[in-house]
Amino acid sequence: MKFLPTPLGGAFLIELEQLEDERGFFARSFCQNEFRAHGLDPVVAQCNVSFNRKRGTLRGLHYQAEPHAEAKLVRCTRGAIWDVIVDLRKGSPTARQWHAVELTAENCRALYIPAGFAHGFQTLADDTEVLYQMSEFYHPDSARGVRWDDRTLAIRWPIKDAVLSARDRAFPSLDKVLAS
Repeated sequence: MKFLPTPLGGAFLIELEQLEDERGFFARSFCQNEFRAHGLDPVVAQCNVSFNRKRGTLRGLHYQAEPHAEAKLVRCTRGAIWDVIVDLRKGSPTARQWHAVELTAENCRALYIPAGFAHGFQTLADDTEVLYQMSEFYHPDSARGVRWDDRTLAIRWPIKDAVLSARDRAFPSLDKVLAS
């Protein structure tokens, strides 16, 4: 695996090192030792799959509050997503900043998201599937979110007419989240 740092400290784009032959390829997509060697949380407590029927579906921006903050490893296994992370860590030099990458089934990339970040994505194709590996179990009382269209963040989502849940539409602004 190749660990490529993003502009937000502690977040990495991970590319597979593919061993190819006439059958296709083989690659390691997760290794506790390699994650630990890069200073990342190698715990996987839970895996989730998100299936999204329509292009333009937007999920996020989600996170879990302390003491259940979670690191995530996100990979698109079918279709394509525009994956966005927001640094919510107080005192971080990149706090209040966002970064986005395109993850597709074809590019086989994954995004490692440290605890203390909000995460969301927008599908770029119909019938898109996303796999999440989480360092923490889901705790409903700790589930939080930031408005996807927060003016302070000014995230440039690629598809204007987003398909969102009522819950995601009701999340508070970044300023309200950071003030609490």
